[in-house]
Amino acid sequence: MRSRYSAYVLLRFDYVRQTWWPESCPNDLENSNSDERLHWIGLTVRRHECSPQTPNEAIVEFVARYKVGGKAYRMHETSCFTRKDGRWFYVKGTQHEA
Repeated sequence: MRSRYSAYVLLRFDYVRQTWWPESCPNDLENSNSDERLHWIGLTVRRHECSPQTPNEAIVEFVARYKVGGKAYRMHETSCFTRKDGRWFYVKGTQHEA
């Protein structure tokens, strides 16, 4: 999760795409997340869970804070990840009300 946040901060959409489950990765990823006015300001991981019954699946709840045009916003999401060949991939996320 932290590496994906860092990739967004650095506009490294190649890394974001490489860590996204292929079947759920949007085609227009670069266009939808490249707003030049957007400035990421912090990430807080609230919890993460990986069940012994499903060791290749995990969830991460986080809050990412950012500014656009000087106004602060937050994105609160619970994300689902899956592990394949030792690598974790983002599958989908559920946004929480701010």
